[in-house]
Amino acid sequence: MARKRYTAEEIIGHLRTIEIETGNGLGIAEACRTLGITEQTYYRWKKEYGGLRVDQAKRLKSLEQENARLKRLVADLSLDNSILKEVAAGNF
Repeated sequence: MARKRYTAEEIIGHLRTIEIETGNGLGIAEACRTLGITEQTYYRWKKEYGGLRVDQAKRLKSLEQENARLKRLVADLSLDNSILKEVAAGNF
């Protein structure tokens, strides 16, 4: 079965749907099965997106992407800096 990528909005919608269904007396396993996700996926989503609204989830994802980009930039600049230090010291 092909793996589906869900957007933050879809994930929050699924979490709310499961909360409603469990409130109506349906178990978590059955609620997850109706949405086509596993319980493990539900608990992972709940841990990450549990109390967030849609706009907060979008902001979180954009900040995570920006953080990853900045980490790559810092790594590249640190490598360049160390290479320049070695060249300046004559250890090449």
